Amino acid sequence: MDGGRTRRRRVLVPTVLAAAFALAFGVLAWVVAGRAGPDGLDSGLHRWAVEHRPGASVDAARAVTAVGTGPYPYLAAVLGGWLAGGRTVRGGLRVAVVAGVALLGGQSLRTLLVVSLHRARPPAADFAAHATSYSFPSGHTASSAMAAGLLGWGLLRAWPGARGRLLAALCAAVALAVGGSRVWLGVHWPTDVLGGWLFAGFWLSAVLPVLGRYADRVTAGPRGGGDGGDRGDGGDGGDGEGQIFTP
Repeated sequence: MDGGRTRRRRVLVPTVLAAAFALAFGVLAWVVAGRAGPDGLDSGLHRWAVEHRPGASVDAARAVTAVGTGPYPYLAAVLGGWLAGGRTVRGGLRVAVVAGVALLGGQSLRTLLVVSLHRARPPAADFAAHATSYSFPSGHTASSAMAAGLLGWGLLRAWPGARGRLLAALCAAVALAVGGSRVWLGVHWPTDVLGGWLFAGFWLSAVLPVLGRYADRVTAGPRGGGDGGDRGDGGDGGDGEGQIFTP
């Protein structure tokens, strides 16, 4: 009976979280889409950032913001999948590929939302970095947050203790910094960044439980014996060692 309650909780909690994030994102998108322009809070925070950014901070923000685009989010997602797959050759690669596909799916949905909502960016004269396309939700913000979630998930499965929690917290801190850099560089309104975080929260809440069940099956192996025969560290197989990374 306790096992049944635990299974229901594992389904209910992420479902409620995903619904809450989706509702919050939907409300914010509705507000943003219904406005002719940014409100006072958006404009005020944007103007303050533009007027109070010294040159050194702009250079630092450009370095931080680069983490949220290009290959870096996918590298983080793949690494998270490899860690979640038990760090074996076969299991790690299988979960890594699925994690990369999950991020690609999130990116595709976010792109559809950006095009559908077609919110204009702040004035180009305020840009301190290159930016194109529409503004809401912020792509760098959502990408870095989804990637940080996938990497943090893998770290927590590989090291369920204090080390894993610390590394996962560092991933979250990097994602927060990337989002903040978009406002600091003048290329996004603050609500664009908030929308990116809400979207990533929804996506991770919906996807990570599915990925977790897949990783459990991979690390358990066909008969609960793990993928020990394919371990890159020379494991002897069949001893269930692949399961030690499942929280």
